[in-house]
Amino acid sequence: MPLTPALSNALPLTLTGVADTESPLTLNLITDNGLEPVSPLWLRERTQDPAQLDQVTTQRLFDSHAIDVNIALTAAQGVDDTHVEFTFSDGHCEVYDLTVLAHELQGITPFPVAESWNASIDQQAQRVDWQKMGNNADFQKALAAYLRFGYIIVTNVPTDPERILEVAGHFGYVKDTNFGSYFEVYSRPTGNDLAYRSVALGPHTDNPYRDPVPGIQMLHCLVNETTGGLSTLVDSLNALKLLKAEMPLGYELLRTTPVGFRFLDAGTELTTRRCVIRESDDGVPIGVNYSPRLDNLPHMSLENTRLYHQARQRLGQLFQDPANEIRFQLASGELMMFDNTRVLHGRTAFDTNEGRRHLQGCYMDGDGPRERFATTLMRERQEETQQEHREEMA
Repeated sequence: MPLTPALSNALPLTLTGVADTESPLTLNLITDNGLEPVSPLWLRERTQDPAQLDQVTTQRLFDSHAIDVNIALTAAQGVDDTHVEFTFSDGHCEVYDLTVLAHELQGITPFPVAESWNASIDQQAQRVDWQKMGNNADFQKALAAYLRFGYIIVTNVPTDPERILEVAGHFGYVKDTNFGSYFEVYSRPTGNDLAYRSVALGPHTDNPYRDPVPGIQMLHCLVNETTGGLSTLVDSLNALKLLKAEMPLGYELLRTTPVGFRFLDAGTELTTRRCVIRESDDGVPIGVNYSPRLDNLPHMSLENTRLYHQARQRLGQLFQDPANEIRFQLASGELMMFDNTRVLHGRTAFDTNEGRRHLQGCYMDGDGPRERFATTLMRERQEETQQEHREEMA
């Protein structure tokens, strides 16, 4: 059977075989290693037929788990450069948009891809104006910066109490913890965490003892009259890349060995075990669970214990390397928002005799910014459609 022109020229998809011989009709993805067959089961489940999908939710109106395991393609007819009508052995026939299929097969999404960074990052590009976040284009730009690099600095945020909850609600969803919906960060000797002292804090992730770990943290500066207390941020993706190249065996131990994390105060005890290096379901590094104040070295062989500790030690050095870490003074009216399990934060020590340093913080679920980003894309398309309609009516 000749290749359908639309499949062979416009997109990385092609057809091979014929339905009435021993060579089955097959949709293939063209890769650098040759043709990769696309399962008819996969294709049938990706139905785009309005009669089989709810038009509001796009959820299936049929049980895809009940599809015949031996389902096959029986016919294919090109409609135009990007659409083909497929017929299946169960009798189903519909026109598929090949661009949609190709994007999913290649992992193409509208969301920005995470990019690792070091101290040379353009920090100015990560600063966004809170007063402009009501504008869809500006909000989309801020979300894109966050999704790419794991943090942004929001400026011009009013310093009245609890304003942080309004900002958090704009970017996603607040996560309540034993610290409350938000918490106060200032020096107080009786505080239940070292964050409530004036001592230096090395790079760390918050709440690694919690399940799930808070995905996002916000820290809003209400007042800062000290010369110390510099905020620090470092991208774990960059440090993990360096560690893996230097110590592959140690990296593997940090990736696969669960360790204990524990938090204890007068009214709360939280413990869990998880690996230091976090990966996606596809095996891609996405962050860390890292806090030298809270973790417990696991029991292993003597050799693995030494190797594990050396890898953990080197990772800490990379986190604090000036080539990887950025430092800045978070000023009154500025708020930093960061991926708590990707971008580690810390601070330098400060002198309470110089004046007050008061921040408010909160935690958020990690998926909020992606949801908000998708919403900005929908609004953008709506605005484009409305503009086209206005031009047609003019």
